[in-house]
Amino acid sequence: MENTSKKTVRPRQSQNRPGQQDKLNPVSKTDPFQYPEGRLQGKTAIITGGDSGIGKAVALLFAAEGADIVVAYLSETRDALQTQYEVQQFGRQCIVIKGDLGKESHCSAVVEKTLQAFGQINILVNNAALHWEEKNLEDINTDQLMKTFHSDFFSCFWMCKYVIPHLKKNDSIINTASVVAYRGSPHLMDYSAAKGAIISFTRSLAINLMDKGIRVNAVAPGPVWTPLIASTFSEKEISTFGSDSPMKRAGMPNEIAPSFLFLACADSSFISGQVLHPNGGEVING
Repeated sequence: MENTSKKTVRPRQSQNRPGQQDKLNPVSKTDPFQYPEGRLQGKTAIITGGDSGIGKAVALLFAAEGADIVVAYLSETRDALQTQYEVQQFGRQCIVIKGDLGKESHCSAVVEKTLQAFGQINILVNNAALHWEEKNLEDINTDQLMKTFHSDFFSCFWMCKYVIPHLKKNDSIINTASVVAYRGSPHLMDYSAAKGAIISFTRSLAINLMDKGIRVNAVAPGPVWTPLIASTFSEKEISTFGSDSPMKRAGMPNEIAPSFLFLACADSSFISGQVLHPNGGEVING
């Protein structure tokens, strides 16, 4: 990856259109990236909400590609320990850290425990989130609004705040947004607003960290079958969940995880401040 701290000035050169590859100065790099030991070999990744759903799928895929994993989770210890066990089957180390990421002090503690265990942080995946379905704005009280923003957006902000001092050039931050940040949701208004804040934060932080060579991107999934869905919606809504997507189904977490891997590894070295949209075919502007 080229130095982003100053503008690139290339030697003067002229060719007849369309040009010849072997006459370029400097040479245009076309060889594919190769990762004999895995795309994330030797790296440490913190994954919030990594106990189940998308977070678990990301943890397992990252482990398969050589990363050690930190799973930060709220309360589902059984799920977290199962994720830890499955990560270890890939020959990688994994620690699990229980607690409320909606509290700034816990975000700081997760970072400190990660450094104590692994001595480094290379990838941060801000994935933890909660939502509650409400049909009317009047039904969203201030406590719920604040709880949504604390769990979904403030945790993302605070984790970045405490992780960034320990990141180096070519390290990566990936935030989980949502399709509803773009098209809205009439019954998840506070959740949609929090996810919209994540989009703006991702773009702003990416610019802020550009000169340090730290990339910041997001993934905005569409309907995905996870425990949060089963714990939020009615039986009727669950029975048809995802059927209104262009693909007529919900996605599975392991269909979403490759987007995170792409943004975490050198394959996306020329990408920052962007959002990937694994959403079942829905065309989203932005």
